[in-house]
Amino acid sequence: MSPSVRLFQDQQYHELKGQCLQQGRLFEDPEFPASAESLSYDPAAKGEVEWKRPKDLCEDPHLLVDGMSSHDFHQGKLGNCWFVAACSCLALRKSLWQQVIPDYNEQEWDPKTPRKYAGIFRFRFWRFGEWTEVVVDDLLPTENGQLIYCHSNVRNEFWSALLEKAYAKLAGSYQALDGGCAAEALVDFTGAVAESIDLAEGKYGEVISEQMKLFEDLMKVHKRGGFISCSISSPGRPSEAETEMGLVVGHAYSVTAIGKLRLGERLLFSFKAEKLFMIRLRNPWGKKEWHGAWSDSSEEWKKVSDSERKNLGLTVENDGEFWMTFEDWCKNFTDVDICRTVNTSYFSLHKTWEKEMMYGAWVKHPEPLLNRSGGCFDNRETFLQNPQYLFDVKKAEDKVLVSLQQEDRRKYKKEGKGDNITIGFEILKVEDNRRYRLHKLTVQERVATSPYSNTRSVFLRRTLPRGRYLLIPTTYIPGVPTKFILRLYTDVPSKLRELKADKPKMMCWSLLCGYPRGVTQIKVHSAEGLQKQDRSGGADPYVLIKCENQSRRSLVQHNTTSPIFNTQVIFYRKDMASPVTIQVWNSELLCDRFLGQAVLAAAPGAPRGQQRLRLRGRGGAAAAEVPGHISVTALCSEDLAEL
Repeated sequence: MSPSVRLFQDQQYHELKGQCLQQGRLFEDPEFPASAESLSYDPAAKGEVEWKRPKDLCEDPHLLVDGMSSHDFHQGKLGNCWFVAACSCLALRKSLWQQVIPDYNEQEWDPKTPRKYAGIFRFRFWRFGEWTEVVVDDLLPTENGQLIYCHSNVRNEFWSALLEKAYAKLAGSYQALDGGCAAEALVDFTGAVAESIDLAEGKYGEVISEQMKLFEDLMKVHKRGGFISCSISSPGRPSEAETEMGLVVGHAYSVTAIGKLRLGERLLFSFKAEKLFMIRLRNPWGKKEWHGAWSDSSEEWKKVSDSERKNLGLTVENDGEFWMTFEDWCKNFTDVDICRTVNTSYFSLHKTWEKEMMYGAWVKHPEPLLNRSGGCFDNRETFLQNPQYLFDVKKAEDKVLVSLQQEDRRKYKKEGKGDNITIGFEILKVEDNRRYRLHKLTVQERVATSPYSNTRSVFLRRTLPRGRYLLIPTTYIPGVPTKFILRLYTDVPSKLRELKADKPKMMCWSLLCGYPRGVTQIKVHSAEGLQKQDRSGGADPYVLIKCENQSRRSLVQHNTTSPIFNTQVIFYRKDMASPVTIQVWNSELLCDRFLGQAVLAAAPGAPRGQQRLRLRGRGGAAAAEVPGHISVTALCSEDLAEL
């Protein structure tokens, strides 16, 4: 057993199988028994169900028959089309389904040596940041000799039914799988990063430029091993109602292909384009397809060459799989779930990401400094009473991917608490040298806000400039406790870490060396009217902020005498009478040139607003004036946990 795989309910597959073979019996799972409790947590919902093993349902049972295909299986009576749609996506990637069904050949029935069969199977799911192995027996719920839940097209193939049983065991019962989101199952199958897109809100059906960007993005996701599913939201319409075009409302479809169709001469005139942007979908029911343009038996396909139809895998059957144009897809569907398999391997031709992952929890506490459940940004009084995570962008600019995932709550359904909590996060640009928790929003910049959603995960992509950032995951409402995992992907290492301390720790040597008596925040906004330093009339200025024996330097702003710095720093000061000096320098090849400085008292009683200060030469407030002004905000407090 790999140390990176956790055993669900401490059940060891090989150990249990060995015991069964030794005793000459088939495995019966005591943790998920063949009983009504495993079917449903609602006593009123339990009907007449008979649990049967595959050998009682057919003569020659197999885990897989001729490999795995997205056409292999159909949804049963359970409202888990989202899970079945995710299985359709999984079936397209052998390397991934082999991870979910480990050693599938070893688990397969062997008709030559039936004594080696023990009626036990194992599956692996990525749960809350780690791979978890789930063991099940092969007793499956039936009515009249037929499987009532997920089942294969082929009567003697059982991988989908057994996989569904293992997933139901994780959730607590089959009924706990009723209703959900395909992205949740796909994350559990792969450890991918989930993103949800509202097609209507993004106006993808109307704005062609946005439509094309989305198409290219989805095609890249699909080519790189990611997964896509989609659905039509049902406000005002009954769930599973059928639209005029044959699509089912409130139902999850899996995307099984996406690409560009090369048109022949007969179609060029009709569509006024050489290529058509196309997408292929599958209905988990295995029937009920799109009736519009490019549906299976439409006139459009009759004008496409046989070779092109063969390349696309066109089948004219009511098998639940169909093609449509990407434009029609954007206009007819409302919600898309994307699961990106983010590449973190250094041995790859594609972009490699640096991954950081943190476990955390929103925990309610009456003491503000100990409370970690402050709610979203709208709750200004408590927002900063959430877990806080610091990370650095080291490049001039870096694309950042953030995924926040709450723990799966299906296991709480029997207690009536199974609904996801609405979650999201904020990203703030903070002081370049911040090391302690943020207690008040003052000079910091709010640079990104994720969507707030009651899905299991929320995702955000942003390109951020160099600097230090604070990531604050929150529930929408304050005081809602639950666990979460935070994943951050950047181009270069970001040193993601949680801020736990409110202020510098008092050490034994603090008595000798001194302990801070106050805290000061400085933000240098900009400068103007600086002395020209080159023939073109520009300069390459930066600021150096000094306080006691500490100093911080900004980035160089090139070819300007009116630079925008927006540099933030924070100092914990032992001597509150010592001034803060802000110097402006010009960056030069051999030796940087001093352009002027401003000296701030930065005392607790000093003005807290933005100040425009005249630059002077060296020597304090009495020094001669030099060209230029600098705009600064300075905040000071004797309470180390105020800023």
